Formats: sequence, C-alpha cells, structure tokens
Amino acid sequence: MEQKLIRVGTTYLPVRNVDRAAQWYEEKLSATCNYKDQDKAIIDLANHSVFLMKAKESERSYFYTAKGEKQFSVTFEVDGLKQLHGSINRYPKAV
Repeated sequence: MEQKLIRVGTTYLPVRNVDRAAQWYEEKLSATCNYKDQDKAIIDLANHSVFLMKAKESERSYFYTAKGEKQFSVTFEVDGLKQLHGSINRYPKAV
C-alpha cells in the first residue's frame, strides 16, 4: 500500500501574550480556541490546528532568505482584505 501525507498537522507560532493572541485570532480571523493555559493556546484556524506558544520576547516566526529578505513562515489568504487590514491596525501590536 502506498503511503501518503494526509495533512499538515500543526503549526506553532511564538507569541508574547497567550490570552491576547488567542483573542486576536478569534476576533480577527474567526478562529476557535480549543484549549488555553498560561503557556499555550490551541486554536482551529481554517480547519488547521495552530499552537500559539508563549515564547521569549525576542522570538519571531520569520527568517531571512539567502538574499537577505525577510520571509514569513506562515501567510494567510483572506476574503475582505481592506476590512481585515483596517481592523488589524486598530488592535495593539504586541501579541
């Protein structure tokens, strides 16, 4: 029997404040929070499991390419970009 990948299971994202980050994803991207404690929140985002992990202040979820360009490890496809962008800009930055 041929083995194949069923799905990408989980994405881990570093956050400074678990409560605020979970609230942001729920309010701005309609995520569902399935579990939350002081160290992590597990959210369902577009049928994908995302762990929002409390991380050290300096941690980020991007890297630099060989050409020195900043590249994010996760991107989102949305419907209603202008409305989403407006609501994101009204939210405090440090999540």
